[in-house]
Amino acid sequence: MSAVSALPFFLKPLHAPPVSPVSPGRQRRHTLPASEFRSLNTEDATSVFEIEREAFISVSGECPLHLDEVRHFLTLCPELSLGWFVEGRLVAFIIGSLWDQDRLTNDALTLHKPHGTTVHIHVLAVHRTFRQQGKGSILMWRYLQYLRCLPYVRRAVLMCEDFLVPFYQKSGFKVQGPCEITVGPLTFIEMQCPVRGHAFMRRNSGC
Repeated sequence: MSAVSALPFFLKPLHAPPVSPVSPGRQRRHTLPASEFRSLNTEDATSVFEIEREAFISVSGECPLHLDEVRHFLTLCPELSLGWFVEGRLVAFIIGSLWDQDRLTNDALTLHKPHGTTVHIHVLAVHRTFRQQGKGSILMWRYLQYLRCLPYVRRAVLMCEDFLVPFYQKSGFKVQGPCEITVGPLTFIEMQCPVRGHAFMRRNSGC
């Protein structure tokens, strides 16, 4: 069985429709899938940070993760990240790590708890040229489906500013209340989404 066929259906590359054969002289030397979802690695860190910096600095003046922290989490738990690539170019991503407490604390910003059952979603960002196309919602849906295939994960949590609460509610997150974490003058709402107990979805997702 190939590596791709063994993946859950929602992580398999989305290939462009077949095209008519062309002569060898006209074939492209490298053919990339039109759209692909995969876990990130440290080689993706710079692209990740460039997208994140542009997305967040212009809005809040702060990045959820700095470049060294991006590399940190992509080294410790790359399996809890998901990138969306279009023709080989990163256009959107999520980075998460494991957490082992009911609520987020400042330690959650930098620590990965290998025995935790909660996935802390540190950041979701979309490249500026691909925004307002629904890609953030699609990526979050795929990420939550992926988490449902991980038997040790019970829920996903995140913190966000007030204006983003409706966006995450549409993805199934519910408000837990104010987050104890603050960054300068910024305050956040803590939200969670259960991912355990979806037996039907697991049976029908290729997990």
